[in-house]
Amino acid sequence: MSREHICAFKSLPDVEVSGISSRTRSKAEALAKEFDIKIVADSIAELYTQTKADLVVILVPVLKTKEIVLEALEYPWLQLIEKPVGCSVQEGEEILSAFNGKTQKGFAAFNRRFYSSTQTVIQDQVTSNATRFITVLDQEDPWVKTQEPKPQQLIDCWMYANSIHLIDYFRFLGRGKIISVVPVVKWDPTNPFIVTAQINFESGDTGLYQAVWGAPGPWAVTVTTKEKRWELRPLEQASCQVYGSRSLETTPVEKADIDFKAGIRAQAEEAVKAVKGLPNSLVTLEDSLETMKLVRSIYGV
Repeated sequence: MSREHICAFKSLPDVEVSGISSRTRSKAEALAKEFDIKIVADSIAELYTQTKADLVVILVPVLKTKEIVLEALEYPWLQLIEKPVGCSVQEGEEILSAFNGKTQKGFAAFNRRFYSSTQTVIQDQVTSNATRFITVLDQEDPWVKTQEPKPQQLIDCWMYANSIHLIDYFRFLGRGKIISVVPVVKWDPTNPFIVTAQINFESGDTGLYQAVWGAPGPWAVTVTTKEKRWELRPLEQASCQVYGSRSLETTPVEKADIDFKAGIRAQAEEAVKAVKGLPNSLVTLEDSLETMKLVRSIYGV
């Protein structure tokens, strides 16, 4: 993700990626060489002192997020924090509380909100008063072997670390406040497999979350009204089926989502607006916390 963010910001006019820091200096040095980044810092303090940057993008292991965010809060840059902003609702609340009363601002990086596919669905539905039925199909497998074995603490909060990518779709596709979350098949940490929940909105919209853990399945989102059905599968691609038709019509993917990791460049543009004090559509820490609370309501942890 560091490489993806660097590519996006470097493509923007009047933006300089001025420094980088990592717990593994060799990785930071390699990226600095690849992207001609002048400063490789050994600490957050050194990173700010040497760059005087307006914006810092925080991309660290989930279990380190709170520690690094609070350390970075000692300096006056704007923070763009890769999701999730903490590994639990409690951590999310503590991070938000730390920003309260400060002049510094923090935002959560939910790049899927900025997919051209997502925006296509939102723009199509924005003037419609039709009741929506939103389904999210999630698939998680934190036990898959990787180069670095995942600590048990990370596996235990995996619904925040990874499922949040999918659960967040309910937050911006459903209209109005969420008035209830009804678990149908409850999360069983002793036998993780199927999780389902119904999400009810004050507008009358309904959501259905379905997840399989340690089993095959895609990531997919649908939004259905009486008139049409939108499908995001893969999430980067929007397809529409109108009532009376059996076929799906696929919409073009914007060039920025082909040249860069989907949503990342559009999000970077919004981050620059935020630095300049302009209106923007970045995800606030308050908004991010509401998604974390929805994760808790579904999973009960």
